[in-house]
Amino acid sequence: MACLELSKEVKLKGEEMDCTKDGTIDLNGKPAIRETSGKWVAGIMILLNQALATLAFFGVGVNLVLFLTRVLKENNADAANSVSKWTGTVYICSLVGAFLSDSYWGRFKTCAIFQVIYVTGLALLALASQLYLLKPKGCGDRTTLCGEHSTMGVGLFYISVYMIALGYGGYQPNIATFGADQFDEQHPRESQSKVAFFSYFYLFMNLGSLFSNTILDYFEDEGMWALGFWASAASAFAALMLFLGGTARYRHFKSSGNPLARFAQVLVAATKKSRLETPENEDDFYQGEDDDDNTTGGRKMLHTHGFKFLDRAAVVTSRELDNQKQGDHNPWHLCPISQVEEVKCILRLLPIWLCTIIYSVVFTQMASLFVEQGDAMKTTIANFRIPAASMSTFDILSVAGVIFLNRRVLNPLVSRFKKCKGDNTGLTELQRMGIGLVIAVMAMLSAGIVECFRLKYASNDCKHCEGSSSLNIFWQVPQYAFIGASEVFMYVGQLEFFNAQAPDGLKSFGSALCMTSISLGNYVSSFLVSIVMKISATDNMPGWIPGNLNKGHLDRFYFLLAGLTLIDLVAYIACAKWYKNIKHSEKIQEHEEVDKCEV
Repeated sequence: MACLELSKEVKLKGEEMDCTKDGTIDLNGKPAIRETSGKWVAGIMILLNQALATLAFFGVGVNLVLFLTRVLKENNADAANSVSKWTGTVYICSLVGAFLSDSYWGRFKTCAIFQVIYVTGLALLALASQLYLLKPKGCGDRTTLCGEHSTMGVGLFYISVYMIALGYGGYQPNIATFGADQFDEQHPRESQSKVAFFSYFYLFMNLGSLFSNTILDYFEDEGMWALGFWASAASAFAALMLFLGGTARYRHFKSSGNPLARFAQVLVAATKKSRLETPENEDDFYQGEDDDDNTTGGRKMLHTHGFKFLDRAAVVTSRELDNQKQGDHNPWHLCPISQVEEVKCILRLLPIWLCTIIYSVVFTQMASLFVEQGDAMKTTIANFRIPAASMSTFDILSVAGVIFLNRRVLNPLVSRFKKCKGDNTGLTELQRMGIGLVIAVMAMLSAGIVECFRLKYASNDCKHCEGSSSLNIFWQVPQYAFIGASEVFMYVGQLEFFNAQAPDGLKSFGSALCMTSISLGNYVSSFLVSIVMKISATDNMPGWIPGNLNKGHLDRFYFLLAGLTLIDLVAYIACAKWYKNIKHSEKIQEHEEVDKCEV
């Protein structure tokens, strides 16, 4: 009705403006006007913001393992574990940001606050490195070792990098969902743009890291760490200014309150009624007071089969019927069926989410062991040295190419094939995620084979292993390209899947699930490295991943990951077949003749 009144008010002024149909509002809390808000104008600003913020993040993350080994003088295994733990913390913080966004602050405010933390952390890292860690000046390159560090310097370093983890992690899931909010999924053209946004979002994220993986990576590899960190801080500040510049244009969703209370109410109510029989007729479940009183913060969800125990929370007893007549309703005794379905929805997502963790173990090797492997190969062409971390450029190029091929070639071909069977859709999100797992197996097999040949042409007498093998670093290109291709299918598929399948009041949480799988993947990677080293480094053996890679068997670790990913693929296929999509009730659009969209 608010939209109807606003439309009438605008029409009286001689203008033809209509509201969005998905419930979005403007900065002042009024219904969002379609023509003056959101769409690709806001979407492009958010994409550019993402590119600049990602440039800053990878300006630190892509060479962090080398900073730890060269400047803080950690060994290879400890440095790889430190990077895995830090990256894991980045993504675990996404849950904090998603919770605050969905429950209290909303996505815009959450993005702004965490970006401020992010910029502060980057500036502090640059200061700590320049003033305390890079002593003598120019140390941290391939030849000049840094001296001993003060407790204050090391302390400031860890405070700053974990501020970066908190800021980037809390911001990341919300910016993806906030960008999708700029497109009305109930409008035919905008709904298509919303699906395309996730692919472009991942593309811009990778394009942003391209500069970090080439220019910044080169300067940092040459020992100009402070310059690289200051450039990252400047990029993050520019991203923040760009984001705030679009404030008047953005569309917003209201936060829906603490979801933990809603979940607890369903579990408590279902437990109290554990002896009751569930009705056969779905209409007999408690539906809530009216359509406007929706505790889940969005569209009502239809009843689905499965998790029947939870259905008891929506069974109306005679006592509760009497209380309702008196206007007394206790949410800890009786919950609307839509609220019950919200809990079911999250429970159904969890098995799919768990199956993505092993993939993230594979993905995280690109920022740690791939770099250490490349650093031990021939990295020079004439007199120019190629930084090992810059090989991730081929991952980015692969991402860009596969996104284009998927959207322009593969998906249309699949749609045409399915159309013959009465289905107009292309590859589903679940199918794409499965393809991502298959390509991840190929990536690990490729990395293992390259390592076998690297060892064949390596010298066992090296001290730091840099350039100790005559095998050229460009043999790593296939493993990076496979990782990039798998990312497009797995991570873009995840973003779309969790955003589409999460309840309306938990959209940021859906995006956070994608990032949290990366987080746990990093922790699992750290755990696997520790276990492998503990088991393999016995009887005076150096282990699979020693400081001198030429005396180890990194290839065996890669083949182990390929086997684990293959097992995970089998489990994923079973979970994907079991999964049932979320079902929403259709909203009745009142006064459609007045509110009709202007296209």
